[in-house]
Amino acid sequence: MVAACAAALLAGLTGTAHAVDNLPPNQPLVEDLQSGGKPCATGDDTVYVSAPPRLSAVLYDPEEDNQPSESSPVSGEFEAWWTDADGTVQRRSYTTITLSSGSRQYWTMPSDLPANTAVSWRVRANDGHATSPWSDEGDGSACSFVYDDTSPEKPTISSPEYPTPDEVFWVDGVGVYGHFTVDSPSDDVVSYTYGFPGGPYGTVTAEQPGAAVTIPYLPLTSGPKNLTVRAIDRSGRSSAEARYDFNVKSGRAAVTRWKLDDPAGSRSAAAESGTPARAGVGATFGGPAPTGTAATATVALDGSGHGFLTPDAPATDIRDTFAVSAWARPAETGRTMTVASQDADGRPGFTLGLRAQDSGALWSFAIGGARVSGGAPETGEWAHLLGLYDAETGKAHLYVNGHEVGDAVAATPAEAAGAFQIGRARGTTGYRDRWHGDVGDVQVHDRVVVPKEVAELAWRKPSLLGHWSLSSDTDGASPEQSGGTPLQLAGGASIYRASNDSCIPELDPDCTYVPPPLVGDGHLTLDGESGYATAEGPVVDTGDSFTIGVVVRLSDSDPAHPMTVLSQAGEHTDAFKVRYDPPTHSWQLVMPERDEAGAPEKVVSQITGADGGEGQGQRLAVVYDDATDTIKLYADGYTNATATASLPDGWHSSGALQIGRGKVGDGWGEYLHGDVDEVQAYAGALRDEDVLGLGTETNPCLC
Repeated sequence: MVAACAAALLAGLTGTAHAVDNLPPNQPLVEDLQSGGKPCATGDDTVYVSAPPRLSAVLYDPEEDNQPSESSPVSGEFEAWWTDADGTVQRRSYTTITLSSGSRQYWTMPSDLPANTAVSWRVRANDGHATSPWSDEGDGSACSFVYDDTSPEKPTISSPEYPTPDEVFWVDGVGVYGHFTVDSPSDDVVSYTYGFPGGPYGTVTAEQPGAAVTIPYLPLTSGPKNLTVRAIDRSGRSSAEARYDFNVKSGRAAVTRWKLDDPAGSRSAAAESGTPARAGVGATFGGPAPTGTAATATVALDGSGHGFLTPDAPATDIRDTFAVSAWARPAETGRTMTVASQDADGRPGFTLGLRAQDSGALWSFAIGGARVSGGAPETGEWAHLLGLYDAETGKAHLYVNGHEVGDAVAATPAEAAGAFQIGRARGTTGYRDRWHGDVGDVQVHDRVVVPKEVAELAWRKPSLLGHWSLSSDTDGASPEQSGGTPLQLAGGASIYRASNDSCIPELDPDCTYVPPPLVGDGHLTLDGESGYATAEGPVVDTGDSFTIGVVVRLSDSDPAHPMTVLSQAGEHTDAFKVRYDPPTHSWQLVMPERDEAGAPEKVVSQITGADGGEGQGQRLAVVYDDATDTIKLYADGYTNATATASLPDGWHSSGALQIGRGKVGDGWGEYLHGDVDEVQAYAGALRDEDVLGLGTETNPCLC
């Protein structure tokens, strides 16, 4: 009796007595079970796998079993079964190692698992004292999978819009959607992965296993194209790759175009394509065209009931994809005005123009009750507008000066079989929102005008204002390449020339090496104290788009103060300044918002170390795009987010272009200590690809 009591006491001290109150593990939950990484399913949702899968389950033991600092170890008991070809039920089982409660336990199925056979499985937890219910008991469910060991057959591809070159060699074209039907002889294919050269790439899911799919594609460029596709079955197996080749033409021309460059006094506008447009008496031909474009003249509309043009016929069916574009220069911005529209029943089917609102005017494209707006119209300033309705996506887009503005909106156009209008929009009691200003080159396309084409339509070719190679000087003046105004050298400024006696010390130890100029035969050297060069007056119009580039090398590796390489001043401050800022180790473009001392400044920068008088220097460029209200600073042909900013309103400076100094207070300062070469200035904003050509002895080809 005493021995029995002692044994009971000992058992209590060691924890053995706790086993008397042990609770069985929890029943595994169906949502915690996976077949080859796929969620547990059965019946019509049975999982398909491409290899004998690894089954897994998360198993739990009740926390009430735990003493402080104790874990709850459990193992998993898996069981799988299937019916073989002879109708005999086959079973397999597996017990896992013991792991902590809450761990995921695994069983990799044997390699002799039969293919194309439904296999069911279940699992339960064992804590060494008791087992849980099986996962398929009560409200639970067995899991099922099928091992598929056969890959799907290669898909077939066809397209009504873009047949293969064997059928039609070249097909229309850029901006015209193609639809590619993809199918596979295998009836278990559930999706297709696809790709076009340069994109897009993606996956299309079939509505049901074995069903064909359609892949839309919008060609953005012309030339040979191809589509590659692989079929994916329910198990994730992939077919061999199928390839479909086709050739895309350039985008077809506008279905209707009025250049509006008719002679002064004309009473109609000739159509390059489509129907001529009769003009109201408030339309005056022979107006100025936007510089840098192919346009030679425009039409001015006086904003009255007589200021319009119309072909008295629709330009296109706006229920299908179309684009309408024009150059526009408003004479006012305080009221809503229409550049182009097409009549519907008592209202316009679409409008493209200017929309006035309390917060300021915006460019606008409206269709089917939807409107997209953006960009800020300015009185007397040209803008290129393009409104696009994409019937494939059902969305309307607006482009201003070659850039998409606002957010594309879903639209459902109504039938608008009425006449196309330039300068007015249909209302319930007549025409309204009449345009006051100039309009040029109105075009209507019956396709998507792709972004690259939009940019080309809106591009205004910059014109060269001056190119100073700084390779020579006569009487203190360095000539401009085309015979224009030279740069006057002053103070500690001089032209460094290449030496004909230069040699290579490695080959001739008795010679003295003379370094070559930055570019070409010479460069400008500035002493950092009084040296600079200047033009006779302003070179670029800082109130309009401009570009200016320079090659510069600093003589100091750790400059003691800011140094300016380019500036052009107004009455009170520089309109722009390009300077090196030692504390931030960067080149900065500084543009004050107004011609006032202490005016707020827009500052963008490019981080780069000082040269210390060695190397080829840096090619810097400033681009102000008045059409998009942006400024950019380029270093060696490239810009980035920190070197770009918005500048809504540039202002016209009257001061001369300065090389090597800038305005400081009431005088000049920030003199540059270093070398300068290849100053090139343009009216207009160079594109990114054009900026790469700055800094050489030849000017970039603006093609």
